[in-house]
Amino acid sequence: MGPLRLPSRRAGRAGRAGRPGLARLAPGAAAAIGLAVVATVLGRVFPVVGAPVFAIGAGIVVAVLRPPAAGWRPGLEFAGRQVLQGSIVVLGTALSFGQVVRVGTSSLPVMIGTLTTALVGAALLGRLLGVGRDLRTLVGVGTGICGASAIAATDAVISADDADVSYAIATIFTFNIAAVLTFPSIGHLLGMSPHGFGVWAGTAINDMSSVVAAGTVFGHGATGAAVVVKLTRTLMILPVTLAVALWRSRPSTDGGTPGPRRSLGTHVVRSFPTFIAWFLVAVLANTAGLVPAGWHPGLSQLSQFMVATALAAIGLSTRVSSIRRAGARPLLLGGVLWIAVAGTSLLLQAASGGYR
Repeated sequence: MGPLRLPSRRAGRAGRAGRPGLARLAPGAAAAIGLAVVATVLGRVFPVVGAPVFAIGAGIVVAVLRPPAAGWRPGLEFAGRQVLQGSIVVLGTALSFGQVVRVGTSSLPVMIGTLTTALVGAALLGRLLGVGRDLRTLVGVGTGICGASAIAATDAVISADDADVSYAIATIFTFNIAAVLTFPSIGHLLGMSPHGFGVWAGTAINDMSSVVAAGTVFGHGATGAAVVVKLTRTLMILPVTLAVALWRSRPSTDGGTPGPRRSLGTHVVRSFPTFIAWFLVAVLANTAGLVPAGWHPGLSQLSQFMVATALAAIGLSTRVSSIRRAGARPLLLGGVLWIAVAGTSLLLQAASGGYR
């Protein structure tokens, strides 16, 4: 064993600078929190619009007029991901295990129908539009399951080109914003109940942040149902990713990636959102009576503010140029799939007894 060497002061400073501490998170997180405060105030003045829409809208406007500095990125990423996931865990403290099981199982027929529509539609329409195999696969799973998380999990087994991944995420993000802005108004026009709207949002909106935002704007009763349905839908990452990996192991006929190149189990586990487990822990804690009923209003307000903070961060992180670079054909594919999935969800709900 060689002589013991103490780290130099310079090395210590470098190590401290490299750690993702509070100092690195502060600028971006503070900006997101500031916009969330403004959005919350505006949401109370104009409840029809709601804090989530104000938050993401303000973030996009700021990003377009004055793109955030690079130093803001760690804090924005933290707020847009961890804070959002934390808001869902907090939301779980107001739900019971019976509610989760009942809502999750009752939404399965609608969920399977919308997922089939997205995957089959992406394969057929994507080929017709001349969209590459990898890109149409990523747009299909992103639309059918859970946006960027499903895209990441699928990319882990097909090793798509980075440009295709970026285009798919930009396409999905575009219609997430459209869903937040349009779904609540459509839901009220159709006379949907909070539960019915929650099932629609949870099965027809791609990303969790947009599902939570749309449910919050529609009405507090819709948010819990929307989140449970969305989390149940997220579980489809496992079988769909496995099926894609097995299918893509066949020889390519149109220049796509010739099969999985990575360890399937490892990458699926790494890509799977672990916050679902914490959400279930929160639900079980509330079911067991460990969360006092008097805490529920305050926890609900905390969850809603965390959602506004996350959406403000997502808005601030928006790169309009990335959406432009996606081109017309992937956006057209994403738009048609988005409309088809939303329509399928409404039709299946109507066929099963309406929007109760």
